[in-house]
Amino acid sequence: MTAVRKFLPLVLALVAAFAWEHATGQCVMCKAVAEDSADDGGLGAGLNRGILYLMAVPYILLSALFFVVYKKRKSAS
Repeated sequence: MTAVRKFLPLVLALVAAFAWEHATGQCVMCKAVAEDSADDGGLGAGLNRGILYLMAVPYILLSALFFVVYKKRKSAS
């Protein structure tokens, strides 16, 4: 169990690093708009960043909720 806890952050960081390029353009319509506007400047990159922010918010909220529940259970025992 301790080996899993030791290497899990490293594995997650590697997966996130290698999946970054793949994750930035998954919405078909957004990807098409981003590719069409790539020559115009930063619109495509901004659109991709916006998608990532929208995707990250639920994960951040759930992580915060689980952290609060964990702390309450730990302090209760």
